[in-house]
Amino acid sequence: MDRSVYSRMAATEEAHWWFAARRRIIASLIRQCSPGTDDKEILEAGCGTGGNLEFLGQFGELSAFELDAASRQLAQEKSGIAVAEGALPDAIPFANKTFDLIFLLDVLEHVNQDCESLQSLAQRLEPDGKIVITVPAMPWMWSKHDEIHHHYRRYTRATLTKLAEQSGLKVENIGYFNCLLFPLALLRRIQSKIT
Repeated sequence: MDRSVYSRMAATEEAHWWFAARRRIIASLIRQCSPGTDDKEILEAGCGTGGNLEFLGQFGELSAFELDAASRQLAQEKSGIAVAEGALPDAIPFANKTFDLIFLLDVLEHVNQDCESLQSLAQRLEPDGKIVITVPAMPWMWSKHDEIHHHYRRYTRATLTKLAEQSGLKVENIGYFNCLLFPLALLRRIQSKIT
C-alpha cells in the first residue's frame, strides 16, 4: 500500500466506525465458529499497523506477522506484541506452530498468489482450526481506492468460495457485511465513473 494509506489507517483504525463494526462482526463469528475457552492459539496474518491485535488477543494466545517494516513497528508499539516479519505465501514465520484460529483481515486482495497463500495458511491450522477472512467485495466496484491500496482483485461470494475450496478449505460460513451502505457505495462508484 502507499505509505499515506498506512499512516491514515494507523490514525483511524482504533475508533473509525468501519473498523469498529468489523471487529464486532468478527467477535460474533469467533463466538459462533470457535466457542469455549480463551486459550486458543491465534495468528493474524498481515496485521498492518496493529489495529486488531488488542482485540484478537482477548480470544487467546496471539501471534502476528507483517511484511511492511514501518507498519510492523507501529503495530508493536500499539499492542506491546512482538510482530514477526513475514509474507504470504512463502515467508510465514512460526514454522513449528499450528493455530486454532487464523485471521486474514483485508489482506488476501493484496497478495498476487491468493490460492497459494490460503494453502500455506491451511497447513498451519489445527485439525479443527478455522480461518476467518475479510476481503473487499464486488469486482464491478473497483475504483481508485483499490489502486491506492494496491489491491489485485475484489471477490464475490462465489469466487471466494471457489478459491477456498481450491485451497483445500471447507467453507462453513460466507456472506457480505455493511450491506446497509451498499446503495451509498453504488452511487459513489457511479459518480466516480461519470466525473
